[in-house]
Amino acid sequence: MHLVCSHCGAINRLPEQSIVKDAKCGKCKNSIYSNKPVDLTDQSFFRYIEKNDLPIIVDFWAPWCGPCLSMAPNFAKVAEESEGLLFAKIDTQENQQISSQANIRSIPTLIFFKGGTEIDRMSGALNQSQLKQWIMQVLGKI
Repeated sequence: MHLVCSHCGAINRLPEQSIVKDAKCGKCKNSIYSNKPVDLTDQSFFRYIEKNDLPIIVDFWAPWCGPCLSMAPNFAKVAEESEGLLFAKIDTQENQQISSQANIRSIPTLIFFKGGTEIDRMSGALNQSQLKQWIMQVLGKI
């Protein structure tokens, strides 16, 4: 299994049976896995999305967006509780190239990726239970 370090971006190879939350990065020695959303940029997006073997939920948001700001704590709380999934955020105002390539038309928009491929997306702010329900529906597809 391959995981991109949430701290330095190094790609780490782990045995399939390893406990992901305990794994340390071979480069920076920090924990590879983070139960907090990772901030991605135009430069780090594709590496993180394509090189991680775990499913990733990305929140496309902007600092001026009220619904984005109201959903942020829910997104962070679900990330804390969701072992085996990765969570990331993209500031669409600062990272317009990726936002354009991902065809983001409204925010917040959540995109669920697996193996570098978009599996599903959802636009609009969600509370914790709605977010968990959507994640479970998408996991049922893969």
